[in-house]
This record gives sequence, C-alpha cells and structure tokens, in this order.
Amino acid sequence: MKKDGSDLIISVDNKIASVRTRTLDLSFNEILDMYESDELVISPEYQRLFRWSEGNQSRLIESLLLELPIPPIFVIERDDNVYELIDGLQRISSYLHFRGALKDRPEGENALKLSECDVVKELNGFSYEDLPSALKIKLKRNFIRVEVIRKESDQRLRYYMFKRLNTGGENLSAQELRNCTIRLLSPTFNDFIIEMSRNDDYKKCIELVTTEKKDEKYDQELVLRYFAFKNDLDNYNHDIGDFLTEYMESVSDPDTSTTFDYKEEKRLFEETFSTLATTLGQYSFSPKNDKGSWISRFQSLHFEAITLGTLNAIQELALDPLPLEKLDKILNEVKSDQTFMTLTTGGGKNYNKQLRERINFVKNKIVADMV
Repeated sequence: MKKDGSDLIISVDNKIASVRTRTLDLSFNEILDMYESDELVISPEYQRLFRWSEGNQSRLIESLLLELPIPPIFVIERDDNVYELIDGLQRISSYLHFRGALKDRPEGENALKLSECDVVKELNGFSYEDLPSALKIKLKRNFIRVEVIRKESDQRLRYYMFKRLNTGGENLSAQELRNCTIRLLSPTFNDFIIEMSRNDDYKKCIELVTTEKKDEKYDQELVLRYFAFKNDLDNYNHDIGDFLTEYMESVSDPDTSTTFDYKEEKRLFEETFSTLATTLGQYSFSPKNDKGSWISRFQSLHFEAITLGTLNAIQELALDPLPLEKLDKILNEVKSDQTFMTLTTGGGKNYNKQLRERINFVKNKIVADMV
C-alpha cells in the first residue's frame, strides 16, 4: 500500500461507487397504496417480527398527528422495481395496523385502537374510523423519508447494510436476525434450515427446548449449529454467534466457494436424528444426575457432542443395519459417564478444544463398545 494511502482511498471510493441510492419523501397514504398493491413488500420472515406493543404503536400514530419528526425507513429496489422493506418495520406496520391494512394479522385481531398516548390522552380509545375527517387527512398526508438502495447496487453491500441497520433491533434473537438478513444474499440455505427444523425426529429430540426459546427460532439456530460445527469446526474459536453468522454467510453468498451438498446433508441429518429419536428420544440432549436419572431440561453442551459424536461413529462403523438397542445402551452409559459429565458441566467449555473433546468422547465410546 502506498504511503499516502491512495490505494486505501481508491478501495473506499470503489465501494461507494457500487452503492446506488435515492431519497424519496412519500406520504403515508402512498405507503399504504404501495403496500396493498404489492409494490412495497415486507417478507414473511421479517413481518413476523412485528412486536411493538399497542402502546408503542399508538404513540407512533400520536407522533404523526402531532407532526413530530420520525426516522427514515430503508428499502431495497428489486429487479421487478418492487420495494422491499429492510428497516422501519415497527413504524410502517404500526401505521398499517391502525389503518386496518396489515396483512397476516392473527385471526380475529382487529385494527388498532389507540392506547397509552401520553401527550394527547384524549386520543386513547379511538380507532382510525372514529377519528374526525381532518385528523384522518392529516395522517394520510403526513410523509416519511424513504432511503432506496437501488437494484444496481452491489448485492453483498445491500446485505451488510441491512445487517448493520438491524443489529440490536427490536428484541430480535440472533437467529431471527440471521433469517432476515441472509435472504438478501440468497434464501436457499435459510429455507433449508427451516425445513430441517420441521423434521419430526428432530422435533422429538429437542422437545425439552422451551416454547419461549422456540418462538425465538432457537430450534432453527440448533440446526445451523449442527451444520456449522459439522462442516466448519476448524474455523470455530469461541464466539458462537459470530461463527454461526459467518458460516451462514459463507454458504449463502453466491460469490464464495463454500459448497453445500443439500441432498447428502439432508440424508445425514435425517439419519442422525432418526437414530437419536429412536434411542434417547426427548432426552437426547438432557443430562443425568448422580443417581443415573434423567434431568428434564435441554442442555446445549450435549447438543453437538451427541449429534456429531453419533454421526461420526455411524459413518466410521458403517453398520447396516445399525443395532439401535445396543446404541441406546451405549448412549445411556455416555450420559452417566463421569468424564462426559465433566466435559459438559461448568464454565469455559465453549472453546474449540473442549468441543472437540466432547464430540470425540461420544464417537470413541460408541465405536469402542459397538465392535
């Protein structure tokens, strides 16, 4: 690199040149019309993240009526010239909810009635239809700034822009954020993860994961963990969140050389979880106490150890048919083994070395006892 930094300046300028943007000021009535005619879309995975309370939604409407400034929204322009919302979900959805136009609302849920307005408390209890005509017109004509990332922009930069805009957003779990952002690179791998998370054997094995965690897409994150640690363990250090995101990016990004054999990966996934569902079942990832009884909770340190240890052993043994009764006995012994308990309890167990030790312990125990 030149001492005057000219090469660095050129690199920055080249990236700037690969982003095409425009700024629009659109009325909320135009936003509504575009939404209803599918010229402005909110992807299904993204729309399910609409979580503002009725109070927060109401205060947004109150702000619009008071003509208070609100932040801009960001959209990407698709090849068909349709705009796809990538930042501003809570604001736009709140307006659409108040107008009774929000699609995919829970069955029986009506349009928003204002509540918890704290500046003009007299608004509380009003629906859009109840408002005086002058206030309806004010809402329709109020505008919002729209930043458009043009379709000519570099696809990867659009992805990273979305990722940075939404990191730390409205109570999103890490997997919910990945599901939304990764689709800007390619939806194929994300859709595959979601498909695998619906596998009946897999669902049986993670039955003890709480409903709250499943609502945050933790079941999908576990599928991602399985594939990431199976295929990319060498690149894992300690930060699981970054590791999972980077692996998902590498598989999804059309410009990378990472290959993923969907047919074979699906076969191995189904074989692994069919085996575990038939043996340990709902206790696949649960610990045992000192008396050898199951503790009915999901323990994450068991997940990669049991799944990948079992898969690696199955592949090494290459037994057809696999003696499942014998395997069930071995896996139960693994759970009661003091060494395994030590490997899966306490802090500092999320490093590469400890993870490999857990996986190899399970694999070696199965291989040694099965022959």
